[in-house]
Amino acid sequence: MEVKTAEQQYNTTSSRIHMIRAGAIAGFPIFLGYLPIAITYGVLASQAGLSIFELTMMSVLVFAGASQFMGAQMIMGGSALLEIVVATFVLNFRHFVMSLSFMNRLKPLALKPKLALSLGLTDETFTVSSLHPKEAKMPHGALFYGSLILVSYFSWVGGSFLGGVLGEIIPDRLSLSMGIALYAMFIGLLVPSVKKEWRIGVIAIISMLINYVFILNGVSEGWSVVFATVIASFFGIFLLREEGAA
Repeated sequence: MEVKTAEQQYNTTSSRIHMIRAGAIAGFPIFLGYLPIAITYGVLASQAGLSIFELTMMSVLVFAGASQFMGAQMIMGGSALLEIVVATFVLNFRHFVMSLSFMNRLKPLALKPKLALSLGLTDETFTVSSLHPKEAKMPHGALFYGSLILVSYFSWVGGSFLGGVLGEIIPDRLSLSMGIALYAMFIGLLVPSVKKEWRIGVIAIISMLINYVFILNGVSEGWSVVFATVIASFFGIFLLREEGAA
């Protein structure tokens, strides 16, 4: 009986290690992709006046690349705290939808692990986890998704810290040139969606024009982003509904 119990414990430990290793392997491409972007964010946030501790803690607590880039840009532009918070909330509203979809796909997992895992969802971790639905039905499946997310998370946080350190070392001219990364990142997120559905490109253009009109009329950058996003989303409801009706 004792030998059997020891064997069972060994199998349980081996299964846990296997799931952790498999999750880390699945998350490694995200690790490689996040690292240079996180370094760029760290440099830009340092340039915006954030200390290494502040910009690193933003990554620790927020863990959302697009909104952190936007937040750093808004801080640099002198936006008010409320503007930054609301703009970040609107930009990240899709995370509510992703979390619901994530919980639905991983029904075999207990509620507590799913609640904890949903805090680490990004566009990339959500996409990769959706490619591995069978792990949710396996023993210790939560360890697979936890490992995947933690590998991505530590890459982002570590890269942010490294970028903050570099931001205090590299010449100002070089750090200023990295500001283009913000626009490149949003274009990189937009282009694949436009290739799948051209109406998304129309919505993006509408949002851009609305934002431009608000800024011309003296509205601050933060509120312009919020209003443009919300108004363009309403246009998107009708434009994309036509596609579904067809």
